[in-house]
Amino acid sequence: MDAGRVTIREVAARAGVSIATVSNVFSGNKPVNADLRERVLKAAEELAYQVDRAASQLRSGQARVVGVLVPDLDDVFFTSLVSQLEVLAQKDGYDILVASSRDDLGLEQSRLRTLLAWRPSGLIAVPCSDAVPEALRNEMGRLPIVFADRVPPEGSLVDTVAIDNREAGEIAARHLLAKGHRHILVAASSLAISPIRERIRGACELIRSMLDLEPTVIELGSNADRGAATFLHWLERHPQPSAVIALTNVTTLSTLSALARMRIDIPDPVSVVGFDDYPWMSARKTGLTAIRQPIAAIAEAAWTRLRARMAGDAAPPTHSVLQASLQARDSVRDLAVMAEHASSHDPHPDLDMPTASAKAVH
Repeated sequence: MDAGRVTIREVAARAGVSIATVSNVFSGNKPVNADLRERVLKAAEELAYQVDRAASQLRSGQARVVGVLVPDLDDVFFTSLVSQLEVLAQKDGYDILVASSRDDLGLEQSRLRTLLAWRPSGLIAVPCSDAVPEALRNEMGRLPIVFADRVPPEGSLVDTVAIDNREAGEIAARHLLAKGHRHILVAASSLAISPIRERIRGACELIRSMLDLEPTVIELGSNADRGAATFLHWLERHPQPSAVIALTNVTTLSTLSALARMRIDIPDPVSVVGFDDYPWMSARKTGLTAIRQPIAAIAEAAWTRLRARMAGDAAPPTHSVLQASLQARDSVRDLAVMAEHASSHDPHPDLDMPTASAKAVH
């Protein structure tokens, strides 16, 4: 065999099948017998055959490529989402092209133009703001598009998949309130993003209704190191909270880093509820209580809608809302039990606890 590129003809000869069979295996245009498919894949592996996607697209007139746009590939949530989508796309015979906007509107426009230049069959996008990206406005109705995670608050002309963010914030606050916490700090990434505002709304409305107190909200941004510095600066200038709700996995890291630099232990004196649930959260000495987003379900719902649109589904847009859940571990101190224990030993317990919080920082 020469040193040039292996051709589909060579794979067909090696597998003892027709060129059309090899083409169908890699394109997914027609079903192929399992035995023949296995022979083709084995021959392709032995020959180190690489599918020429550009040539295939020119011949078929149909791209087997889907674009995926996320705000930040340094964020584990988005890399996990991309990984899940990649698996689902591969099962259906598609490749994915991934781009990151780095949470920058100008870069988002550039990345979208690059993705669209490939003439993908569809696009799954997590916009970096509440607005529909300008580069996509003219594509709606022509290109199958699904928005995931960050959904425009005014509604969308395309399919959307997100969690119930207000409920997610409420779940975190309810857990802390049930444990007797009153001085609760909410650590957000950016108030400019509607899912974050909804998580804040869910947490703060419940705290207000239960305690008649105004919770403290601080913005830490989407960079863990800068967020830790911001939180450290806040901690040095304000009364210490009894608990922190971190509304993203990045703000969770920022919170933990700032507390560690101040040598503040978890859960005593400060309890923490994080967001998203990854193996490192349970591998810590003190396992982290966290709000768990159903990443696999989000990816599957987004891919299912996009796949249907690419197959010609012209029904009105659907808006899937999934539920988050609480993974309780040891990072939340039970003040209610402590107060009950103290009152059983002291007929006049000192119930004086912080009843006010610092003014919200925006």
